[in-house]
Amino acid sequence: MKKKLTAGELLGRRLRELRQARDVTQVALAERAGLPQSHISEMERGVMLPNLLTILRLAAALPCKVTDLTSVFDDVDPASLLPK
Repeated sequence: MKKKLTAGELLGRRLRELRQARDVTQVALAERAGLPQSHISEMERGVMLPNLLTILRLAAALPCKVTDLTSVFDDVDPASLLPK
């Protein structure tokens, strides 16, 4: 049986995909976004969920649209991602 991914894991995978597609390191993304590199790592691992301001900073730093980051949730039932 396949493990269901959390919201953080889904967003983290997407963030990593976008970052790597642009050939940007975690350190460079952190500098561009004004965040600690440890935050980028924690978000990519799904350990930390970013707030809206952080998502906006990431989109500006990559550069991409906010929906490029969040579209990963388009085909997911939002209720299934909420803690029980």
